This record gives sequence, structure tokens and C-alpha cells, in this order.
Amino acid sequence: MNYNPEKFKLSQPLMEVLGVEVDTRARVIAALWQYIKAKKLQNPSDPSYFMCDPQLKKVFGEDKMRFAMLSQKISQHLAPPPPINLEHKIKLSGNGANSSACYDVLVDVPFPLQKEMTAFLANTEKHKDIEACDEVISASIKKIHEHRRRRAFFLGFSQSPVEFINALIASQSKDLKLVAGEASRNIERERRADFYNQPWVEDAVIRYLNRKPPGGNDGPGAGGS
Repeated sequence: MNYNPEKFKLSQPLMEVLGVEVDTRARVIAALWQYIKAKKLQNPSDPSYFMCDPQLKKVFGEDKMRFAMLSQKISQHLAPPPPINLEHKIKLSGNGANSSACYDVLVDVPFPLQKEMTAFLANTEKHKDIEACDEVISASIKKIHEHRRRRAFFLGFSQSPVEFINALIASQSKDLKLVAGEASRNIERERRADFYNQPWVEDAVIRYLNRKPPGGNDGPGAGGS
């Protein structure tokens, strides 16, 4: 078989480790790395080395080995794949049998959609179409959210108009206070009579009355000596 990429037949010791008879060099190395990782054979003190368990020792003949030597070491365990043998009996005398023969041959078949996917990803025009569709979807989602908010607004108003308007006014009033920087003041509390009965009020009133007015005239209690 003309394998592309090239495949090799694994030696018996390596075949026992990986459970694979024929494969590419890259996949063999990747399978060995997965085996070492699964068995936790990597040297923790020096990650560039891995320890060989009895199975790997049959393959490499060493107790430990560097990862950099892995590709070189497996070369002796890779051989050309065996040819496909088709047995067919030929009759040398008499009339030949007029019959058909059918043979099953295992071959690698490429992924059927691989070429189409490659062509699709390489087509920039289709990328533009996808981006345009994404923008339309995004705009549609925004409209949906906006309609949901409007529906919730009118639904709340229809169920209880008075309570809804009062809650809306209170919310907007709170927002205005935050914008104006008056969130810390309590206007309703300041309007109550008990607010002015606090101990500091009398002293504040006296100070206010004795303050010089902006016009320059003397205020009450601010006469000269």
C-alpha cells in the first residue's frame, strides 16, 4: 500500500506496548508519550528523562532514557508495512471457472468533509457572510431585550397603575439625588419639627444671626463697642 503519510510496521515488543500493528512515526511517538504520561514514568526531578517499566525496557533495553532520544530509538522498531496478499487459485487445465472473486482490503479513507471544510475556512467571502449574520443576530437580540423591557413596563402599569407610578417616581427621585450629590441628605426628616429641637440648633441659630450680611450692613447683635 502507498500510505500517505508513510506508515510502518511496529516490532513485536513495541506492538505489545501500544497495541498497534501499523501506524505513522508521529502517531507512534505520540502514543508512547501518552503511555509514559498514563503510567507516570516521567522523572519528577528531571522532566527530560523518563523511567522504563518492564514493557518499555523490552523495547529500549534501558532503565531510563531521554525524551530527545525517543525518535531515534524507535527507528529500529519500525519496518516497512507488509504487502497485501490476495490468494487466488489458477486452474492450469480444463475450462477456467467463469466466476468473480471479492476481496476485503482495509485502507485509510480521508475524512469526507475535510476538503469542504478546508475550502470553507479559506473562503474569505464566506467569512464576511458569517460576520454579517452575526451582526444581524446581535441586533435582533438587542431588539428582543428592548421589547421585553417595554412589555414589563406596560404590564406592571396595567396591573397596578397607582403603585407603579409611585414606585417609578420614587426611583427617579432617588436617581436625581444621586446625580445631584444629595443622596446623603434626608429632606423629609429635615422638614419635621423634631429636627430643630436637637441640642446644636440653638447655637447654630445664634451664629447665623450674628453673621455679617453680604451687603455690608451690620446684622442684629453686631454693633460696635
